[in-house]
Amino acid sequence: MSPHLPKLMMLLVMSLLLSACVNKAPKPDNPYYAPVQMPSFDTPRPVNGAIYHAGTSVNLYGDGRAHRVGDILTINLTERTQSSKSSSTSIDKSSNVNLPNATVMGEPVTVFGRPLSASVGGSSSFDGDSSSDMSNRLSGNITVTIHEMYPNGVMLVRGEKWLTLNQGDEYIRVSGLVRPQDIKPDNTIDSTRLADARITYSGTGATADANVMGWVSRFFISALMPF
Repeated sequence: MSPHLPKLMMLLVMSLLLSACVNKAPKPDNPYYAPVQMPSFDTPRPVNGAIYHAGTSVNLYGDGRAHRVGDILTINLTERTQSSKSSSTSIDKSSNVNLPNATVMGEPVTVFGRPLSASVGGSSSFDGDSSSDMSNRLSGNITVTIHEMYPNGVMLVRGEKWLTLNQGDEYIRVSGLVRPQDIKPDNTIDSTRLADARITYSGTGATADANVMGWVSRFFISALMPF
């Protein structure tokens, strides 16, 4: 074996450990949440000479609620979930077998002067308890954009908000389906009214990395650990 092999192996291990300590790169923007592409205002006017254009019309007698692609809508985040689960298992098992001393013609059978008899016994038990409690709460608001309109009037909305802090970035992303009748007069809607809602709240940077468990610690609590 080459005398330099242990040193090379040590350098390889140290490089792996150092690479695990490097901060993660900022998460790139997701194109799915990109702003909706609005048509250009320089679209041709109707050939009949009219000045009305459906793409840029404004309803002076409307209620101001979002109702077409490109309109914005504010979502009030009022998410709150709570769950609790517990289980208990108890198993006991015992067995006992006795073989009395054998006799031949009324006389006990012996081996080296000892009676021929045997008994076997055993017992086992298992007790297990588990419990889990989880609660989540998210409050705030985010303004999103209407991206699609379905024939039944339901609107697909989505958007994101990024906050740049001194120790990293925090972002929230929301997407879901909205019914026009669920929109309040102030052009807001509660997140509990979103169908097929997807709400993501996370962050990047030093603060987010500090809350991530290292890969060595994750190994010792994973299913791969045999003990």
